Amino acid sequence: MDAYVKQEILKPGLAQITFFHPKHNSLPSDILKQLADTISAAGTDDEIQVILLKSGGDRTFCAGASFDELISINDLDTGKKFFMGFANVINACRKCPKLIIGRVQGKAVGGGVGVASAVDYCLATKFSSVKLSELNVGIGPFVVGPAVERKIGISAMSQLTINADQFQSAEWAQSRGLFAEVFDSAEALDEGVMKLADFLLNTNPQAQSMIKKILWEKCDHWDQLLEERAAMSGELVLSDYTKKTLAKYNV
Repeated sequence: MDAYVKQEILKPGLAQITFFHPKHNSLPSDILKQLADTISAAGTDDEIQVILLKSGGDRTFCAGASFDELISINDLDTGKKFFMGFANVINACRKCPKLIIGRVQGKAVGGGVGVASAVDYCLATKFSSVKLSELNVGIGPFVVGPAVERKIGISAMSQLTINADQFQSAEWAQSRGLFAEVFDSAEALDEGVMKLADFLLNTNPQAQSMIKKILWEKCDHWDQLLEERAAMSGELVLSDYTKKTLAKYNV
């Protein structure tokens, strides 16, 4: 199947946004842009009260940055622009006045952890282990870092950042606050997601919007912060170390 981002209305007031890429739901620039734009548009739609964000397929939730695109970056502007794609998705979630429920059915790696951290309430299966793998290729989780730190704290984020070759379990992620609940199966996950969505659809939308503003207080500087972080990643992806490491994947 081809990559896509699509939105559908599951029931009055509930919009489901799904992203998909055949390579483990990795995120190239075009999918990142579509995802950010779709979230932003849903946030301005008066017919939508709650947003469900998920990925397609039944295995990996999101493998993070597209290695095919990382390998092709040869100048700073292109590198910064690529990582700004993740910044724009995170900021779209942050600025969206609607509550966003995250559905994580499988592993989340790198930018995928950032997406899971940027939603307002995240539910997962027991198969949803997490890893910030950026150091493996000579960069760091600079753009997603603020979202991850906000969700799980600096200590837990440092564990993921430094031990970049090790997955942490879904139970670990739940104990640190990334996941609110962990379910035994995708079917149970979907039941949990819909139970929460139905509850929210029957509460005051204005109260939800005010709650979201409070939850994201002290993040107004993220437009500038994440742009600075994108430049850091864009610079490092051009380093000899990272170029040599990425070349190993281009076989």
